Amino acid sequence: MEDDRRSDQGDNRSDIRRAAGVDAHESDRAADTTQTFGHDSDLSFVPFGSELGEAELDAIESLPSGAALLLVRSGPTAGARYLLDTDVTTVGRHPEADIFFDDVTVSRRHAEITRTGVAFELVDQRSLNGTYVNGERVDRAALSNGAEVRVGKFRLNFFVSPADLPQAAEA
Repeated sequence: MEDDRRSDQGDNRSDIRRAAGVDAHESDRAADTTQTFGHDSDLSFVPFGSELGEAELDAIESLPSGAALLLVRSGPTAGARYLLDTDVTTVGRHPEADIFFDDVTVSRRHAEITRTGVAFELVDQRSLNGTYVNGERVDRAALSNGAEVRVGKFRLNFFVSPADLPQAAEA
């Protein structure tokens, strides 16, 4: 008869969905939507400082001229590294994005990173949650060495090739 007893907690998944304003049956359907952040405090800017590991420092040091590296510092793929060595790199939740972030806080076509010579620029693609550089929401921003980029719940640091640092500082 234990099978007939209901838990005092009920169906936790349905309760959570209802509390979030989502119908339990509706949320089970595959939906192609981007969830928004709940509070501005989710978007706080706290610089990471320079606690890079030896592997990251070696990866940055070995970058060829004209290339850059994005290091995921926090988020579901923390520790991942993305080489930026093309003129346009797409970022988003779309499976064909160059940098694929499989998370509902990321728009399907969230942003692009463009390269002109040794200079890199981040261009938001009208994403729902926006794209942030050093804590400020941007439509378009030049990326400087060490800049923090936020895409959805992912926080990344941008690093240019050490060979391009003098040129990047002049640009």
